[in-house]
Amino acid sequence: MTEGAGLRRGDVPDDLTAAEAGMWQAFRNGSTYDLRSGDAVVDDPHGGHPWGPERSVRARIVAWLLLNGPPALDGRVSSLKLQGVQITDVFDLAGGTVMPYVELRGCRFEKEVLLPEARFTTARLVNCSVPRLEAARLHTEGDLHLPRCRFHNGVRLTDAHIGTDLLLNQAVVYRDRRGQSIAGDGMTVGQDLQAEMLESHGELSLRGAKVGVSLSLRGSRLANPYGPRALNAPQLTVERTLYLTPAGIGNPVQMSGTTPARGTLVQRFECQGGIRLDDGRFGDAVDFEQARFSLEDEQELSLRRVQTPELRFLGEGPERGKVVLSGARVVNLVDKAQSWPGPGRLHMGGFSYENLVPQGRFPLTERLGWVTAATAEYNPEPYERLATVLRNSGEDEDAREVLLAKQRRRRETLPLAAKLWGYAQDWTVAYGYRPGRAALWMAVLWAASSIAFAHAGHPPIKNDEHPPWNASLFALDLLLPVIDLGQVGFWQLHGGWQWLSAAVILLGWILATTVAAGATRMLRRS
Repeated sequence: MTEGAGLRRGDVPDDLTAAEAGMWQAFRNGSTYDLRSGDAVVDDPHGGHPWGPERSVRARIVAWLLLNGPPALDGRVSSLKLQGVQITDVFDLAGGTVMPYVELRGCRFEKEVLLPEARFTTARLVNCSVPRLEAARLHTEGDLHLPRCRFHNGVRLTDAHIGTDLLLNQAVVYRDRRGQSIAGDGMTVGQDLQAEMLESHGELSLRGAKVGVSLSLRGSRLANPYGPRALNAPQLTVERTLYLTPAGIGNPVQMSGTTPARGTLVQRFECQGGIRLDDGRFGDAVDFEQARFSLEDEQELSLRRVQTPELRFLGEGPERGKVVLSGARVVNLVDKAQSWPGPGRLHMGGFSYENLVPQGRFPLTERLGWVTAATAEYNPEPYERLATVLRNSGEDEDAREVLLAKQRRRRETLPLAAKLWGYAQDWTVAYGYRPGRAALWMAVLWAASSIAFAHAGHPPIKNDEHPPWNASLFALDLLLPVIDLGQVGFWQLHGGWQWLSAAVILLGWILATTVAAGATRMLRRS
């Protein structure tokens, strides 16, 4: 038989094994070619039970079918649907264009799968054992499904283009020789990237990746004891939401964007190693609800210059490492007091947010502690940002408390003389943020000095040019700078009364100056 003529007719080549011949015919028929034994232990693609020649096909024959296979039977659509099949040798489709539908379930690949620059309509590998998937610059018009697969030496999808969805749900991926589990730098996904309940052993890298709808890592467990980061995704763009949240455990597993119902067992998102989302853009939200982070001292949960309408920082506060929000811009900050790290491990320089939406109890004292934790060295910006947000939400009293805390924190950085002056302003009128204190001090000083001057000797300077003596008006005239009430300058005081009058004048100037400073701040804020 001439090979070309035989292929045109669809004849089975003579050199195929029985397993390959069956696959050939199933391909033409568009049916599933199932070589499972019926024993779940034997059929487990990730188990240690060997599969013999009766369940094995050569990778070259599979590639032959996909790239230049025989025509479909009349009234059928050719497709490769394998179940429980072992593919021997290296499966190489690099640069090829695959038109038939591809779906492999519960299969084993003996060696790596090479798909760089290949083109597919839709490709599905479900619950397969794969030594390594090399698919840089892969292009699919539809989905790429890899759920429940195990990849023993990593997955490479750099600069790949997935037309609709990329599914990695419940996959287990081990690192390659570069320490990466999944390399998806520059990858584009048209719709959703779902990697829920994923186990990643190594660095999950999504630098510069773009996702058309949402990126879900619900219930996933990322661990990278070999390097600084478990998730490395700077300049990541997600048109809607990044989910680092729980997934419901049940039968079936509750994933694909659903919120686990009350009472459902859940598996939280857990990350052992640093997370880098610097310069990311997220159209709806970044959600850390119930997330757990295990960081070393030098590792970070880094959200530098992230932009998103909502940041849901509702995970467990990391015991070690740092949380960095420097330069990030969000509209709504949804958080809990318990989610933030302690002093020296939170950095918020240039962090901008418009609304605070605390979940649970988050009193102002703890919110001030949150700002203090972010400013190991004095920085006015976080205080001013918090005060602005509180004022815009109608909480003027809390805003004043924040600005007062800022002044007190600033005072500790000043030289001794300025620090003493700061204490004076604080004790008298609380830097102008509690103006009621000024009235109280003025009243106390006026009353005390009025009683004192009522017992003072006060001969007039000129016998025929003086108003009637009034101790209360005299004390008030001393106390109020600039204002002349017509008492000072007409009477002579001697000895201690001169010193008392000087003290009242000095205290009056201190009170007036602090009130003026406070009024200036209030006008500036208005």
